[in-house]
Amino acid sequence: MEKDKIHSLETDLKDENFKEETEIKEETLEQAEKKEDEEFEGISKESKDESKDESIIDNIKEENKKLKNELDTLQDRLVRTVAEYDNYRKRTSKEKEGIYSDACEDVLKEVLPVLDNLERALLADGNIDDLKKGVEMTLKQFNDALEKLGVEEISTKEGFDPNIHNAVMHIEDENFGENEVVEVFQKGYKRGEKVIRYSMVKVAN
Repeated sequence: MEKDKIHSLETDLKDENFKEETEIKEETLEQAEKKEDEEFEGISKESKDESKDESIIDNIKEENKKLKNELDTLQDRLVRTVAEYDNYRKRTSKEKEGIYSDACEDVLKEVLPVLDNLERALLADGNIDDLKKGVEMTLKQFNDALEKLGVEEISTKEGFDPNIHNAVMHIEDENFGENEVVEVFQKGYKRGEKVIRYSMVKVAN
């Protein structure tokens, strides 16, 4: 009987030890699984962070590529604009030279016949009256040439005008009106509204 009790007690102890060992193993297993889960979550989080970083890097690279393309486009436009302006400047410079050259030719075509007549007058034999008549004809021809070129003499009949006259002398004389041009020392000329040479005059009052 006593042996049975001892045997039963040993059995209970074994069962209790087995239960404790089982619980310890289960607890250890749970801890191991929890640790594995935490490690997995850590790895997963790191993987997500790395993926996020890679996405940011890709976006930066893409934005940098776009900016580089825009810069290349702007540089290309700048180079073409500079080239176009340089061509425009050269073209307009040639056009100005051409206009100036044509204008000079037009003036010379009108003036050279006057020079021819003056040379003929010097070579011709005759008296003073004939010479004077020849000079008058040449002067008329010269005035006609100026008229063809659009050049006209500046009038002084309307009184002194500082926009077209240059007063070099001033007198007080009751016989003349205010700002009346008394004398013209040198005639002035204009072409359209542009003054070529101001009239040099004496002004009264």
